[in-house]
Amino acid sequence: MLFKDIIGQEESKHRLIQEVSEGRIAHAQLFCGPEGTGKLPLAIAYARYLCCERRGINDSCGTCPSCVKFNKLVHPDLHFVFPIVKKGKREICDDYIADWREFILKNPYFTINHWLEAMGAENSQAQIYAKESDELTKKLSLKSSEGGFKITILWLPEKMHLACANKLLKMLEEPPEKTLFLLVSEAPDLILPTIISRTQRINIQRINEEDIAEALQRKYGILPADSHPIAHMANGNFVKALEAIQLSEENQRFFKLFVSLMRLAYQRKVKEMKEWSEQVASMGREKQKGFLQYCQRMIRESFTFNFHLPALNYMGREEQEFATKFSPFVNERNVMSIMDELSEAQTDIEQNVNAKMVFFDFSLKMIMLLRS
Repeated sequence: MLFKDIIGQEESKHRLIQEVSEGRIAHAQLFCGPEGTGKLPLAIAYARYLCCERRGINDSCGTCPSCVKFNKLVHPDLHFVFPIVKKGKREICDDYIADWREFILKNPYFTINHWLEAMGAENSQAQIYAKESDELTKKLSLKSSEGGFKITILWLPEKMHLACANKLLKMLEEPPEKTLFLLVSEAPDLILPTIISRTQRINIQRINEEDIAEALQRKYGILPADSHPIAHMANGNFVKALEAIQLSEENQRFFKLFVSLMRLAYQRKVKEMKEWSEQVASMGREKQKGFLQYCQRMIRESFTFNFHLPALNYMGREEQEFATKFSPFVNERNVMSIMDELSEAQTDIEQNVNAKMVFFDFSLKMIMLLRS
């Protein structure tokens, strides 16, 4: 990945390039921002720029031996740490590294759920285990293979086991020579404050609509008349834009589950609601959290739909059609209560509370809330 391959984010690219040119390279940097904004590909392009033997003013050369290795993400001084699930003899990131490289190169804009599916995680939750810090210590104790930086890209550090986080903290306090840590986070508030205090924070903003529309036209051949509405609906998230043009089975499933619950709750079909709860509970924890986030978005969008302001509407066609009839039931009297219940349910799922109980309890509360 080159800087030119990153969608939008011109301000962040300029900042990173300028710091390199001025020799102001912090040994630990935290790329943080919303999902789908290109934080990970930006970090990879930055690592490539640092390792490039003939870097230009605005980008890597793309042809030197170092860049050729980056084409397949096999540069010996580039290390990845990312959430995994323990599966058979697979216990550390290196056990998944071939899958990881292939996955990123195929599409660098993805979510944790896409990666879980690629790993075949099923109901398991991904984590960066304590053992990973020992593996990283071994790698960084060696000299750079090519005399430059040794770069570690740590995707979603908020998913580090506490023991792993504490060992990383020690490395950040006393980093090996010419070592650079690039942390890529979507929830920096969940990272140890002591780690954050030792990093230089780089806030990655949502991608401009024009940049998303242009990328859809250039990369996927989407007509301008279609690309601009999709870009608006994506709300700065290129993953959502991709899901709009490539049918997302997961989003379709979430939409159907959401519609089903709202209809069952309104009709007070408690027996069917119990069956619905069991169906949702059968999904993995990460998918359950993803579904609850989707529900929060749909409630928020349905409430906004009542104001009849298209510029504030970020729903797809099917979602809009449903919202036309559903939105009157989401109003000033109940919207905050519904969002609070969804937030509480999400916290319970994160704390491994029995999923059947969580979703059935929430569905029962929706009976009263929808009639408020």
